[in-house]
Amino acid sequence: MASKLDGKVALVSGSGRGIGRAIALKLASEGARVVVNDLDAAPAEDVVAEIRAAGGDAVACVGSVTAPDFADRFVGTAVNTYKSLDIIVNNAGYTWDNVIQKMTDEQWYAMMDCHLTAPFRILRAAQPVIRNLAKADADAGRRVVRKVVNVSSVAGLFGNSGQANYSAAKAGITGMTMTLAKEWGRMNVTVNCVAFGFIKTRLTAVTTDGATANIEGREIKVGVNPDLMAALERSIPLGHGGTPEEAAGSVYMLCIPESDYVSGQTLMCTGGLTGI
Repeated sequence: MASKLDGKVALVSGSGRGIGRAIALKLASEGARVVVNDLDAAPAEDVVAEIRAAGGDAVACVGSVTAPDFADRFVGTAVNTYKSLDIIVNNAGYTWDNVIQKMTDEQWYAMMDCHLTAPFRILRAAQPVIRNLAKADADAGRRVVRKVVNVSSVAGLFGNSGQANYSAAKAGITGMTMTLAKEWGRMNVTVNCVAFGFIKTRLTAVTTDGATANIEGREIKVGVNPDLMAALERSIPLGHGGTPEEAAGSVYMLCIPESDYVSGQTLMCTGGLTGI
């Protein structure tokens, strides 16, 4: 039996670790050829090796999604390696929190650049490629539905204290999603969004020691206090924070043929939590 994504070519930004890694592995397990991206070469190449070891096909495109030349390199890797482009998952991201009176311009623009400008540039770079592919499909009498899945957050839907920058950027990506659903429908492209709730990754792991992660040369505080973690999980109707694999499942749902008539939507993947 054929897998649901046999022959598809997928871009997944931020896929060397966490949710992105799980998305890349899930799409590859269903037959997609995946362009894996991470800031650092080692995690990206590790995911590529994992996909290949399982019998799949993948290639790495290393670098920051915020770099001015990244979008063209990312899209170009898919086209040059696989001669096609069918799925785009804008997943890369992190948080850099502060209350608004203490938030710097650098913190504000870092979140805008990563969560809103980078997806915009990737989709802008992809449009001519997808347009030409759609025209070739039409000329050949084929109907091929392509997919875009943008990653948002419940913070973008409901706001979250200390996250004016992140919440604004994630709200923006839902607006971009709805707009591109209208612009790209004529090319048989569905454009949807997944808004994650609390998902357990290295950036949200339990910590009491002020752990940080180096992201683009900045030491960003990561982790969640154990007491706050317990309170968060008690607030989730399903009783636990999501795993990266559970998060990946919601993205996968919007990439398969069964969702070919779903577009312009934001799917909440929150374990039943409807606000924060």
